[in-house]
Amino acid sequence: MNTKFVSLEEAIEQVKDNDTVATSGFVQVANPEALEWALGKRFEETNSPKDLTLFYCAGQGDGNNRAVNHFAKEGLLKRVIAGHMNSAPILSDFIMKNKCEAYNIPQGILCAMVRNVAAKKVGVISSVGLHTFADPRIEGCKSNSITTEDVVELINIAGREQLFYKAINLDVAFIKGSYADTRGNISMEKEGVPTEATSIAQAVHNNGGTVIVQVDNIVKAGSLDPKLVKIPGIYVDYVVEVEDKNLKQQCYGVDYEEELAGKTSLSGGALNVKASLNERKIIARRGTMEIEKGNVGNLGIGVPEMVSSVVSEEGISDWMTLTVESGPVGGSPQAKNRFGTSINADAILDQPYQFDFYDGGGLDITFLGLAEADRFGNLNVSKFGGRVAGCGGFIDISQNAKKVVFCGSFTAGGLKVEVKDGELKILNEGKFKKFVKDVEQITFSGEYARLTNQEVYYITERAVFKMMPEGITLIEIAPGIDLKKDVLNQMEFTPLISKNLKLMDKRIFKDEVMNLKFDK
Repeated sequence: MNTKFVSLEEAIEQVKDNDTVATSGFVQVANPEALEWALGKRFEETNSPKDLTLFYCAGQGDGNNRAVNHFAKEGLLKRVIAGHMNSAPILSDFIMKNKCEAYNIPQGILCAMVRNVAAKKVGVISSVGLHTFADPRIEGCKSNSITTEDVVELINIAGREQLFYKAINLDVAFIKGSYADTRGNISMEKEGVPTEATSIAQAVHNNGGTVIVQVDNIVKAGSLDPKLVKIPGIYVDYVVEVEDKNLKQQCYGVDYEEELAGKTSLSGGALNVKASLNERKIIARRGTMEIEKGNVGNLGIGVPEMVSSVVSEEGISDWMTLTVESGPVGGSPQAKNRFGTSINADAILDQPYQFDFYDGGGLDITFLGLAEADRFGNLNVSKFGGRVAGCGGFIDISQNAKKVVFCGSFTAGGLKVEVKDGELKILNEGKFKKFVKDVEQITFSGEYARLTNQEVYYITERAVFKMMPEGITLIEIAPGIDLKKDVLNQMEFTPLISKNLKLMDKRIFKDEVMNLKFDK
């Protein structure tokens, strides 16, 4: 084996000017924090290396200054190719100020990309991204004005429009592992998810690059279960054993919890916490009514996370198997700094395999955030006021799930509501309208949804819309809500209104179990 066991400083010395560095990790989970921090420190002290390209699939960062934020230094960073930037505000601001080129590419495409690069394929061909900002007829994945090179093309295969995402060669891999044996084999058994680490290591190795892995401990050869080895030593060039616990956390703020690694299970009582009846729970309750027994589903961050709580409260957890794009199947998906992990999961897959399942239409239903919607049924969750948040897996998931349920409050910025006597009252309207004439960026295409006859709902605390062949249509309003004052006057466009406009189910607005388990 050619693996070398070196110090953090020696490992970082291997990064050269103009390299493309691929980092593994998912939001705050399984990030190679020690390697990223050390690279930033080296540049501050030596002004080297220069003009790097940063590549990563999922969002990475703690919402403050960790993870890929360490790359956001003038002279160090030339280009970013990533799925999501919102959890890395320093990097996002760097992009917004045109201090580096930037491409926001759908997360599942990037996961497929690393596998295809490993196999020396020319890129990724997919329908994912058609009619969204990823489409070259719109923005072509470019995130700011200094980014001009085309990385995606519109092609036609067998009479079908497809997008061709060009291959991206990777020179250096930064990966977080758990254990390395003395032959360089890497296990990830203590990590919450294995992410796309195997594929990144293969891609960099086969490109003649340098694979660097930080681990918690080095153990003797033969002591690792080979079924738990995610990266064979034949791929690995350098291993760094990290001692500083703040640089090797399982997820930011958590040194190690067995249940996040799937090493132990928690009882239902430790997971079920009844949520108060507010606008978030109202939305989640109405969304939960779209679940059919036997569904395989996915939850986005924000309001959609509340669906899991409602499902547990209603005693219908067996109706739906929840998945997370990072890899978990089944169990209870976690939120905040643990987002991406799942407690009591049935399986934890590599992220690229999860997206193969999603892209092929494996999801029966998905619940995703509703940040901004327009008259065409388009949704924007990726760019606001010029600030680049990124699409993450939103395009892959929303475009390919059989049923999409967008969940969010009707207005934003100070909205206050009251639920009383089975009715909803608006005490203070939000400052910002979320149903606008035109979204700033198209992350979900209403046009494409209509072309594919996809079932799409837009659920708020006071109104429910459905995508119809004719366009976005109001189908329900909450009891106690005035249609003109509370709905139509709070929109920048006039929606179609169903001839059979109904009141939302009255059980939603009572602070008691809805007993959905007896409905179907």
